Amino acid sequence: MSNPVTTTEPAVDALQPAARRPRAPRLPWAGYLAGKLAASVVSFAVTLVIGFALFNLMPSDPVRTMTRGRPVSPAQLIQLRAQLGLDKPVWQRFLDFVNDTLHGRLGYSWEYQRSVASLVMDHVGPTLLLMGTSFVISVLLGLWLGQRSGWRAGSRFDRITSSLALTLWSVPTFWLGMILLMVCSVGIGPIHGFLPAGGMSDPSLPGSGMAHYVDVARHLVLPALTMILVVYAQYVTIMRSSIIEETGSPYLLTARAKGLTDDAVRRRHAMPNALLPSVTMIFMHLGTLISGAVTVEAVYSWPGLGDLTYEALQIPDLPLLQGTFIVFSASVIIMNLLADLAYRFLDPRVRAQ
Repeated sequence: MSNPVTTTEPAVDALQPAARRPRAPRLPWAGYLAGKLAASVVSFAVTLVIGFALFNLMPSDPVRTMTRGRPVSPAQLIQLRAQLGLDKPVWQRFLDFVNDTLHGRLGYSWEYQRSVASLVMDHVGPTLLLMGTSFVISVLLGLWLGQRSGWRAGSRFDRITSSLALTLWSVPTFWLGMILLMVCSVGIGPIHGFLPAGGMSDPSLPGSGMAHYVDVARHLVLPALTMILVVYAQYVTIMRSSIIEETGSPYLLTARAKGLTDDAVRRRHAMPNALLPSVTMIFMHLGTLISGAVTVEAVYSWPGLGDLTYEALQIPDLPLLQGTFIVFSASVIIMNLLADLAYRFLDPRVRAQ
């Protein structure tokens, strides 16, 4: 008599597909966004406090500075302080400042007798032209040189590129601007100046047409070159370090084992992963585009927000300084928020947190 054939049921765990296994909990997108927005609001609130304290609690007397060299009686000084709101208590001036800022009113310039918002709008165009041009060129040049330098670490190209980048990064911006101004505009010895010394355009030329655009481009060369030489070095250094960290990763060895060329491994695998640390730097510089460079615009008399801020510091024009400070700070806060949001899409490790 034969033994009965027994059948066994397969284990349920063995048949469960691996895709159905529980995953690590992820922070919902709405919660992540709410947290970043809350942090940005707190940063902006701190900016309001710092901006008010920085320009309203300084020991200088704006009224005395504005009336310097003019015969003004004490009664007129008191009247002028009342017109400017400087006779109010500090706490009341702070509340008025916060209320005006939240309603989009940046104040009224004492020196220019115009609203700060209109002055910002008049000067933001030249600043975006200068900073936007130098930003794009700096990013492209810095990332290209950095990834090639890091991929061939220790080579002659790497030593020259890294040394030049560190040298330019450490040079004061105003000093570099003055050197370029003397060489390329004023001229030294047998070298004659071949570029405009300052400003944005030649007032003797018409304000439109191809001749005007060519003239603006010639005036743009020196200030943009100054910014590029200083800013691109940061991207070279960061990109080079990121590439060096990725060179020994196992996934690069796997890519080479599949028969990919060295350039293909660098472009398709090493470059995308090494680019992540540079994203923060890119967004941080995007936040400073609207603020411009005070030193560069002052050296080349470029009519942007940086030059406007420099002139306001000499008085000091407190409403104008407060308004530009708020605009500059808000742009940096917004770009940092966008950088955090972009990181969540670019880096899976952030999404898993």
